[in-house]
Amino acid sequence: MGQDLVPERSPEAIRVFTRALLRDLHALERMLDEGMIESGIRRFGAEQEMFLVNRGWRAAPLAVEVLEGLDHPSFTTELARFNLEANLVPRVLEGRCFRDMEDEVTEYVGLVRDEAAKHDANVILAGILPTLSKSDLSLDNLTPRDRYYALNDALKDLRQGGAWQLRIAGTDELMIEHDSVMLEACNTSCQVHLQVSAEEFPHYHNVAQALTGPVLAGAVNSPLLFGRRLWAETRIALFQQSLDTRGSDLHMREMSPRVRFGDGWTNESVAELFHQDIGSFRVLLARSGLEDPIQVLDEGGVPKLEALQLFNGTVYRWNRPCYGISKGRPHLRIECRFLPAGPTIIDECANTVFWIGAVLGAAKRFPDLTDRLDFDEAKANFIAASRLGLHAGFQWLDRSAISADRLILDTLLPLAREGLEAYPVEMADVD
Repeated sequence: MGQDLVPERSPEAIRVFTRALLRDLHALERMLDEGMIESGIRRFGAEQEMFLVNRGWRAAPLAVEVLEGLDHPSFTTELARFNLEANLVPRVLEGRCFRDMEDEVTEYVGLVRDEAAKHDANVILAGILPTLSKSDLSLDNLTPRDRYYALNDALKDLRQGGAWQLRIAGTDELMIEHDSVMLEACNTSCQVHLQVSAEEFPHYHNVAQALTGPVLAGAVNSPLLFGRRLWAETRIALFQQSLDTRGSDLHMREMSPRVRFGDGWTNESVAELFHQDIGSFRVLLARSGLEDPIQVLDEGGVPKLEALQLFNGTVYRWNRPCYGISKGRPHLRIECRFLPAGPTIIDECANTVFWIGAVLGAAKRFPDLTDRLDFDEAKANFIAASRLGLHAGFQWLDRSAISADRLILDTLLPLAREGLEAYPVEMADVD
């Protein structure tokens, strides 16, 4: 969804695009069978989202103006005019890679802050901006790009014009209705990508799923929305409900939310997840003029899988599979989408190091993880962490019960260090 494209939504365009989507999936399966996916290297990257605020710390709809002033290829728009995103450079897991990431985020936030200051504005890193009000979420604040208008229209069509109903109960209770996708703009995150090989993907994705709750418990920072005290990480409930296309009709094709944790462990390959999503969700946006991935493969090239990537950008798994090409080699990544932005750059970098290290360490330590943890327990841990943060209690391996803080301190932090010690990373960064 980061591409500046003019999406198509006619029935014929959707049919043609769906055929292209299935052809992309066939091409990916062929690449998996032929061993084309890059292996033997461990890279990570991140996307940094941020809020623009005015002198009163209220949302400032200045993203278009700030981007024009920045004129920098690493920055791009988000759904709302008061949000921006910076794409960080992918890095190999070695040396002072984590400090380099910290320096890059610091530089980018500083660039935005300097440009925003020219408009009497500033930058805030937070999962949810506490000062947001419902009036900030009018379509006047939708970023003026065709893809955002098309996404809003497509989601409204799936809801048959019905309003989005937001219901979240915590210390307080929030019940509101809204008429557009702009509720999603209340969220910002620091999305971390970890490259894995095709052979590793099922196990590493399962490990990432199992660790979602415990890692999130130590990273929550979004307890407030519209002045109400809700979940420790209200962003989780808000994001799922803000993009929920399900209505009251039990016969609707989509019986799963587009923002989802998933329904079971991955067994065979990354293609399983794409099969599930294509079988469960309608195409929202289409493009024409796409390459033929099978022809590209037959000619010895590497296909971009443009249809699959566009579709994948409209299905929001908390640990999302991603395909990409780096230096001419196709690769796979796990995108960690549950970590909030902020509240400081140091917090975000610590969360990133913790998640990457814990995934690497647990993948090695627990080869039989799915035999020792039920998927529904991992899913319940995620919801518990979202609601209660470090006060959550978890079901862990072999049906053991443990508090979030003890699991993190006694097991996962040492495991994360162990996972990173296997790589030539400066231990000062890990410390």
